[in-house]
Amino acid sequence: MPKMTLNTLRSPRKAAAALMPTADQLGNFVRESWKRLSGIPGGKAVFSRIAGLTAPYTGTIGAQVVELERGHAKVTMKDRRSVRNHLNCVHAVALVNLAELTGNIAIAFSMPEDARFIVAGLSIEYVKKARGTITGLCECPIPESSERAEYLVPVQLFNPSGEIVATATLKTLIGPRRRTT
Repeated sequence: MPKMTLNTLRSPRKAAAALMPTADQLGNFVRESWKRLSGIPGGKAVFSRIAGLTAPYTGTIGAQVVELERGHAKVTMKDRRSVRNHLNCVHAVALVNLAELTGNIAIAFSMPEDARFIVAGLSIEYVKKARGTITGLCECPIPESSERAEYLVPVQLFNPSGEIVATATLKTLIGPRRRTT
């Protein structure tokens, strides 16, 4: 992969292109990108922006990946007008987007290099109105192989006081990556 420069980091699109692996070096794109970016100033913000560009609709909530390791992710979303509803709290759809991003990033980081995934179902329970910066936490199973299997990926969303505002479960299918010829 090309070397990251300050100029590359100023543009998330250039950073994404620089990090995008070629077909013969696919590996785990999420894990490799996080390892390369998280330790440098502004790197977590660039990583979060790349995640938003990869899934453009999810990118609309402006979430920030704070922690990422095998089986664990912590993602935050600031409370701002663009994610609020008519009741002056964070919209249910913004919360479900945060839950999906948190669970997806955790499972993607944790997968073997030859695996891929898709969310086949998602359930969410809204516990209370969400206000302030919302933090998504995921402690997910760690797939040991790319053999086709279904995983339940739990996510909890917390308000700044540490109270749960929503709980979600992603039904995620993991299987082997298609081979390119």
